[in-house]
Amino acid sequence: MTTEAQDQSAPLVAVASADTVLRHPEAGEHLLTDIERARAERFRHESGRIDFTAGHVLVRLCAARLLGVPAAELTLAQECPDCGLADHGRPYLPDHPGVHVSLSHTRGVVAAGAAHQPVGVDVELAARGGSLRTVARRVLAPAELALVEAAPEPNPAFLRQWVRKESLIKIGRATLDTLGQIDLSALPLDVPPGAPLRSRYQDLHLLDWADPEHGAAVAAVSTAAPTIVDLAAAG
Repeated sequence: MTTEAQDQSAPLVAVASADTVLRHPEAGEHLLTDIERARAERFRHESGRIDFTAGHVLVRLCAARLLGVPAAELTLAQECPDCGLADHGRPYLPDHPGVHVSLSHTRGVVAAGAAHQPVGVDVELAARGGSLRTVARRVLAPAELALVEAAPEPNPAFLRQWVRKESLIKIGRATLDTLGQIDLSALPLDVPPGAPLRSRYQDLHLLDWADPEHGAAVAAVSTAAPTIVDLAAAG
């Protein structure tokens, strides 16, 4: 993945394979809470358990880098605003209310972010089974849909808008029901591998990049410009 010079005040975003994250010196299921361990055990397939665990480890590594503390000192919690249960919903650090965190995982790849400002991240595999375009008319604004359908490769074009919109959900600026009302058609659909693409939507900073190592599309959004860091191999 691309790694950028770290701005100490910038939101930190990282992406890596699940296996790489779990090889980190600080990684391990000992970092998880009892609730997280119970959730991990509910996955029917081992691959799902690994992806879940890696995502919850990577978000701790991001927050630990941001705060300058060991990952083992951080407790991650979740709470659903609709039902109030603590086994799903937006993640947060109970002991650090001024720090915002976000995480995402797909098959074999995880992404996470931590910031002193609201932050949202999403990662999706470019080569996933089925067509994401089946939901395009429900989640894209008309101008976005026209651009996606006219693109030389519509599926990757839709995937780019999808991860952007998922990151807006993660930051609390959208819901599944309102995605179609958000028009990101002014943003470029083509994000070449390598350097991240930076753009703006209203007061938000958007960061898009194509991760050729993992074959993934990644998006991050915050009220400050995010910085990409490589935490997977850091000591």
